[in-house]
Amino acid sequence: MGEPNTLVAKDHIATCIHDLFIGTDRRDWSLVRGCFTEEVDFDMTSLAGGDPVRLTPAQITDAWETGLRPLEQVHHQVGNLQISVDGTTATAFCYGIALHYRTTKDGNNVRRFVGSYDFKLRYEGGLWRISLFRFNLKFVDGNRGLETSA
Repeated sequence: MGEPNTLVAKDHIATCIHDLFIGTDRRDWSLVRGCFTEEVDFDMTSLAGGDPVRLTPAQITDAWETGLRPLEQVHHQVGNLQISVDGTTATAFCYGIALHYRTTKDGNNVRRFVGSYDFKLRYEGGLWRISLFRFNLKFVDGNRGLETSA
């Protein structure tokens, strides 16, 4: 099962990852920023194309706040969390589903993202923080233009 320190670390890492998604759903950008290291290798290329980038927590949360602003509700559900700890670094993986909701005249109110996430984390300042965030899209379903639908 592992030594107690590893089990405690895994619990703290899981909390960090859960806080990231719960904070995003609540639009608690301070909580979300606190989940990241000073610079984050950020990779959403499976969804948006382009190349992975290195961003600050403020850049990430500013983009998410702007992108999610038109939506009435956002809900992330993650599971099958796998964590591996090696001293003061760790890797984690989980499946994830994100639901975006906005009332539209035609009733096509929801968009679903299904995929998985890869994380690298570092233990710094007494906390585990995410240094790599990668989303691996499997598929998108629903209203792809939800933000601009009438």
